Amino acid sequence: MLDVCLLGTGGTVPLPNRWLTSLFLRWQGHAMLVDCGEGTQIALHQQAISCKSIDTILLTHYHTDHTAGLPGILLTMAKSERTEPVTIYGPKGLVDVMEGVYKVARYIPFEINLIEMTEKENDFIVDGLKIKAINAKHSVPCFAYIFQLDRMPKFDRQKAEALNIPMRIWGQLQKGNVVEKDGITYDPSQVLGQPRRGIQMVYATDTRPLDRLVDLASHADLYIGEGMYGDPEKIEKAMLNKHSTMQETAILAKKMEAKELWFTHYSPSVKDPMEYADVIHQIFNNAVFSHDGQQKTLRFIDEGE
Repeated sequence: MLDVCLLGTGGTVPLPNRWLTSLFLRWQGHAMLVDCGEGTQIALHQQAISCKSIDTILLTHYHTDHTAGLPGILLTMAKSERTEPVTIYGPKGLVDVMEGVYKVARYIPFEINLIEMTEKENDFIVDGLKIKAINAKHSVPCFAYIFQLDRMPKFDRQKAEALNIPMRIWGQLQKGNVVEKDGITYDPSQVLGQPRRGIQMVYATDTRPLDRLVDLASHADLYIGEGMYGDPEKIEKAMLNKHSTMQETAILAKKMEAKELWFTHYSPSVKDPMEYADVIHQIFNNAVFSHDGQQKTLRFIDEGE
């Protein structure tokens, strides 16, 4: 399962009840932060989430409403006596950005691994979570992220018994490990059934609509997309500033056949996103007008079990 929490849903500047952009993910004992806008520390505390638990930070781009919280987060980790390394991923320019962070966050006792992604599409794995970063359409280099948590095929006891595979190694094979026992090599494929559907989630904000997501993330369990502007008359402004309107994001969610859409990154001018609910739900019924602290646990679907 994948725990999802939108820590901040604001864009540009924070508001009294809306921190700037940040997303928290947790799976199989691991934790990740996606973007780190101003107020992220407070938002984490409000959700009773420890900064110390975060091993990886993904940055979509380097505008301050997505990065201004970094110095504080790293210093809080330092004060919590963290010693384990932290890995930060981002577009080209990450090293330069972190040089600025180090000037105001001088005492960081743990190692920080910086990974700049320069390709249009970048694939990597973090603690079993598959991630694809794809070029977004923003005013600066920016990535949208697709997350995929695979599920192991179901163990087939009848296969194992028919092949006389020792019971003591069933557990290792079920986990996907190749095992050698008494001079015989056993492969997981010998005891596993058909592939099972995993969990897929998309995070794409600060971008014009990305049709590439229709191909890469069809039927996603959750699409977290930009809700910068609710007024359709602001389409020209959205195009000029390389953002998306709620209507455009809802249309893309429909094309993707996503199971659910969460809006985030509201403009400060959007005081109450719900005023656009009727119009948006006519486009895509499973659209959620998220708020800070919006949470959900995405679970594996038991297909035919």
